[in-house]
Amino acid sequence: MEYALNSGAFLGVVGPSGSGKTTLLRCLAGLERPDAGFVVHDGNFWFRGPKLSVPTRRRPVGMVFQDYALFPHLTVLGNLLYARNDRRRAGELLDLVRMNDHAHHFPRELSGGQRQRTALARALVREPELLLLDEPLSALDEELRGALADEIRRVQRQTGVTTVVVSHSRREIDFLATEVMELREGRLDPSRHLF
Repeated sequence: MEYALNSGAFLGVVGPSGSGKTTLLRCLAGLERPDAGFVVHDGNFWFRGPKLSVPTRRRPVGMVFQDYALFPHLTVLGNLLYARNDRRRAGELLDLVRMNDHAHHFPRELSGGQRQRTALARALVREPELLLLDEPLSALDEELRGALADEIRRVQRQTGVTTVVVSHSRREIDFLATEVMELREGRLDPSRHLF
């Protein structure tokens, strides 16, 4: 199935565990190769069979992993500067995700929500054209989920970055995304285009 995502859209992909949600994100990011098909961005192929696969570093993609994947030996600011050595932009993003007061803290000193906001800022620091979020609320308690979901929506609206979020929770996807698709056994189900 072919699916086109418009610039600035916020697509949510919902599906049960093992349906291929994380694999979909990893294929978009270039961390894995699809078995078949193609990935096109802005008229340019990122993947087209075994002969063409644009490397991850050349794709304008930011990804927030389910476990955040922050460098434990770097501060919040250090994590952003590692991704892009631009203090002005890092400062803007720490302000945007409300983490300026924690810029010199290490990940072990942060709450789950603070780690998630740091990972979001780090994904945005390179000014990606596509933001990928892997189960961004799954490791948080109920109260924090609502607050962070609001934060993600606010940041996406302010930056206008095209975003794909995956989750097993239909409720989370309904709240976050403006377009929703269902993934079953590795395939986007065309009969389940939910919005």
